[in-house]
Formats: sequence, structure tokens, C-alpha cells
Amino acid sequence: MTKTVSPQEALIYTMVTMSAADRTMTDNELRRIGGIVQNLPAFRDFDKEKLVAVAEDCGTLLNEDGSLRTVLDLIAGSLPQRFYDTAYALAVDVAAADLDVEQEELRMLQLLRDRLDLDPLVCAAIERAARARFRTT
Repeated sequence: MTKTVSPQEALIYTMVTMSAADRTMTDNELRRIGGIVQNLPAFRDFDKEKLVAVAEDCGTLLNEDGSLRTVLDLIAGSLPQRFYDTAYALAVDVAAADLDVEQEELRMLQLLRDRLDLDPLVCAAIERAARARFRTT
């Protein structure tokens, strides 16, 4: 039986997977995820009280063998295609939360781009917008 999750849960899985890519889920990344879930219209109908449980479910899945591919397949299979760029944008925001994107996070973004078959120009625009938003003086 193939597991599926709601589109909102798939977006949370995307953010949690991005945060865990470098094996360290920082407070900044966790706050960013919480803020995104609280404020973005995509999560308007999502029960915010379920955020921790959904994140833990994703963490459990990530600890299994072959888990990254499984999680990426779950995300792609649970999201309507029109939300693929949203998932990528959220992943980029979580990666940028610490103002330092690690090599593992860059690799995770590449895997997500490939799995969702995103247009490279769209990805470049999302990444450029994040650089502008998170720039420090």
C-alpha cells in the first residue's frame, strides 16, 4: 500500500526534509517552518496543532532505509503539480533560515528540483528571490 499525505502535510515534509538535510535541525529552521505554517495561505485549512506530529512522522520516515527517495516520492505524489514550485520555494526558505546554506542542503534542493521536474529558470528565480529576502547588511 502506498502512503499518501495531504498537500499541506507534503509541504511540511518538504520543509522538514530540507531542515534535516545537513543532519542538524536548527532553531532558526524550526521557527521558519512554524512561521510558514502559521502565515501562508496554503496552510489556511491546516490544523496547526498537528504540525509537530506531521514533522515527527516525516522524521520517522526519514530514518528508514531508502527513506529520502521514499519521502521525495511521497511529496511528489501528494502535491498537486501547481504546488511543486511552492514546495521548492519553502525548501529554499528553510535552507536560507540560517543565512548559510550547507552543501547537503544544496544537494537536497537539487534532488527536489529533479524529482518535481521543475523548470531551471523557475528555480533560479526562487533562489534569487530568497537571496534578496535573506541578505544581511
